[in-house]
Amino acid sequence: MSEKQGPSVWQGFKTFLMRGNVIDLAVAVVIGAAFTNIVNSVVKGVINPLVGAIGTQNLDHYRSCLKGPCDVAEDGTVTGVTILWGSVLGATLTFVITAAVVYFIMVLPMSKYLARQEARHKAREGAQEVIEVTELEVLKEIRDALLAQRSSGHDQR
Repeated sequence: MSEKQGPSVWQGFKTFLMRGNVIDLAVAVVIGAAFTNIVNSVVKGVINPLVGAIGTQNLDHYRSCLKGPCDVAEDGTVTGVTILWGSVLGATLTFVITAAVVYFIMVLPMSKYLARQEARHKAREGAQEVIEVTELEVLKEIRDALLAQRSSGHDQR
């Protein structure tokens, strides 16, 4: 009993790399890294000062003490058990801003572009079908005319 060997691991890997999804993913990672710097700047330059109008400009300073004493030493070490909810809030804001930028600057315009391309493609297909139907009708008329000519020519002999 011989089993059919499927494609080798190397061939499968080459096929995976040659698909467009891998290239799209690589581009997304590079663009995402570039947007991270922009978003971090927006958070530090705009969001943090707005929050600073209410409290501290650094969201990392927002924390809650679960088990005291929660003191911060000069070297930055913290005694006690604290929840750094300000850091979580900052990371959440960064994520939301990144997602909004990617959606409104990249995903939404690309979706609209692809929809327009699809509509154009469908319009072209519809026009080709009309042309093909028209050509078919013309060919039928030519056939009928040739048949009529032949039959009238045979009658005259």
